[in-house]
Amino acid sequence: MAKKEELKEEKIAEEVEETKLELEKEVMEEVPSEEEIGVKVSKISFDVAAWSPKTSIGQAVKAGTITDIDEILDSGTRILESQIVDILLPNLETDLLLVGQAKGKFGGGQRRAFKQTQKKTKEGNKPKFATFAVAGNSNGYVGMGYGKSKETVPSREKAIRNAKLGIFKIRRGCGSWQCGCKKPHSIPFKVTGKCGSVKITLMPAPKGKGLCVESECGKVLKFAGIKDIWSETSGQTGSKGNLIKACEKALKQLIAIKIKQKDIEKLGIVEGKVKKEENE
Repeated sequence: MAKKEELKEEKIAEEVEETKLELEKEVMEEVPSEEEIGVKVSKISFDVAAWSPKTSIGQAVKAGTITDIDEILDSGTRILESQIVDILLPNLETDLLLVGQAKGKFGGGQRRAFKQTQKKTKEGNKPKFATFAVAGNSNGYVGMGYGKSKETVPSREKAIRNAKLGIFKIRRGCGSWQCGCKKPHSIPFKVTGKCGSVKITLMPAPKGKGLCVESECGKVLKFAGIKDIWSETSGQTGSKGNLIKACEKALKQLIAIKIKQKDIEKLGIVEGKVKKEENE
């Protein structure tokens, strides 16, 4: 009797291992590669005439009474429709941030846009995919969004939509004592953001220095229109989600801090968009 029970347990264990391997193969097949996703996801084109807005701001944008996104952002009104941002910022671009990692030996897997988590149930493993997206026009406007779903495509769409809904403008300038060119290529002053144990400090850098920051945060700063910056990080920076959120909080400090008029002229501070001649 004891031998029969042992054989039954062995068979059950083998069946469980086989089902686990099959589920892992299915999950890895569902996850698309970075080549399939594309480095830059172009803005979604839609028919403005067929669009039926549900909010008063959307109706005003479609009617043409609101033609500048600063009117919405300065009033503090929350944007609830991503089509508003598509119309008011036609040169907006979106991209996915690499917050996940593929399975590899000793944790050396390739970086991926989707972070996979699994829930253990009696029916088997139920995977979910989470991703971060960034949206910006490289001229003073940027937004970050988080999306999570049971499949990769819905999570990507959620992240891109939330990035557009969370768009905000930043201040740019030349706050480095080594430069003094008064052109909006960097940030005007030092700012700090914190999320969890992760803390990031962004500092103005002279012209030509480049983005001396973590790669995914550098992608966010590039979409915001910042070309030169220094940074300092501390905490568990391996958790990319907290690092990106800390970078977002630091960028929002640029517009939250009050500045005197003499400092605006001294540092060449500009809010939001800049003309091409001034930016160059």
